[in-house]
Amino acid sequence: MRFFTAVLALFVLASSAEAQTRDRARIAAAVDSIVARSLTGGRAAGMSVAVVLGRDTVVLKGYGKADLEFDVATPPRAIYEIGSVTKQFTAAAVLQLAEQGKLNLDDELTKYLPNYPTQGRRILLRRLLDHTSGIKGYTELPEFGPLMIRKLPRDSLVAIFAAKPFDFEPGEASIYNNSGFFLLGLVIEKASGQRYEEYVKTNLFDRAGMSDSRYCDERAVIKNRANGYDAGPNGLLRAAYLDHTWPYAAGSLCSRAGDLIAWNLALHGGRVLSAASYRELITPGTLNDGARLRYAKGIGVDSMLGHRVIQHGGGINGFLSDLKYFPDDSLHIAVLINTAGPVAPGAIGRSIAEVILGPWTLRTSAFNGNAQDYVGEYRGVGRGAETIVNIVAAADGRGLARKLPNGSSAPVQYLGGEEFDMNGQRLIFVREGGRVTRVRLNGGNYSILTRR
Repeated sequence: MRFFTAVLALFVLASSAEAQTRDRARIAAAVDSIVARSLTGGRAAGMSVAVVLGRDTVVLKGYGKADLEFDVATPPRAIYEIGSVTKQFTAAAVLQLAEQGKLNLDDELTKYLPNYPTQGRRILLRRLLDHTSGIKGYTELPEFGPLMIRKLPRDSLVAIFAAKPFDFEPGEASIYNNSGFFLLGLVIEKASGQRYEEYVKTNLFDRAGMSDSRYCDERAVIKNRANGYDAGPNGLLRAAYLDHTWPYAAGSLCSRAGDLIAWNLALHGGRVLSAASYRELITPGTLNDGARLRYAKGIGVDSMLGHRVIQHGGGINGFLSDLKYFPDDSLHIAVLINTAGPVAPGAIGRSIAEVILGPWTLRTSAFNGNAQDYVGEYRGVGRGAETIVNIVAAADGRGLARKLPNGSSAPVQYLGGEEFDMNGQRLIFVREGGRVTRVRLNGGNYSILTRR
């Protein structure tokens, strides 16, 4: 009897292993297909993708070209500039220093940068981490264009954006902002006594086993480094020059897909931060009025395909990046592209996740209200420019739509109460005296738009 039981157990294990092998092959083939469609027509030069499910590395592969001029295929360990994926490394560094008692998230910025002109406002470090400080973003300033090709002291950039009016009072809104993370790099250096790049290498890269990652250098010769390209009207162009003095703690790290998975495993596996600091990292804060953000500290915390996801994307001259972690599914996806153009790594990551997690449909409700209550133009602070949302009645008269600049419209789906979904962004309408006067726009940013 024991013999037959043992044989049956071996048969079940073998069948399970065979099924897992088939599933891995199915996922890998689907990823190949998704990437192939994305690279057709020369829309991007090349790409690296890593997919890890549980303990299995399902995909770790380069596609397309790392160099178009010399026709070099993307190597397995291709290195890319990762842009704003850098921000979670900066946030982790800040939280490590808080663990060591070298700073506190509720410290004011002027404790570390005493000459920073706060214009009479209290700017807490935590407000820099979740983009709620109101400080003007430097990458949206016209002065930044001429500056980004020059190597100057970092305080020359700080002097430019610090002199600008605040976009809003600290804590009143959340507008994605590179200035806050630039300042956090200076804070890290002051609190740690190390240069930012040294601190990150010793305390983050080395701890996570990220042997091919580094602070980017526009002049260094780096083995396996992919060349960056920008999309032009007649095809791809070499990426515009950018001195890495300036992206700094907001976007100046270089890495490869496999290293980013190693980072995910270390960060979310308890090898970078204490349990309390990790909870702080991934817990979205609130605005002054109590509204909950969908962005935590250097990283987005949201849902995708009905599953929890912790993620961040990046974009910098010649490169786009995206790193996702689905904690309930032990799924990690990294997508790196050496072209700043129409191919979106976040959308590719989502498509890969859908292959693994299955399709999903947003839960909506039937709208029985009066569309005219909401119709109008809403305006408020945005990233570098005013945000404008023009709400119209849906063509079928049964709901709302957003009028696009080209004159067409996109559906706005009803979720219940005063809440709607607009392509992943939440619209929460606010009534005063029975009349809709404002809308809270909660996506990557959290803005309050006023009806005009």
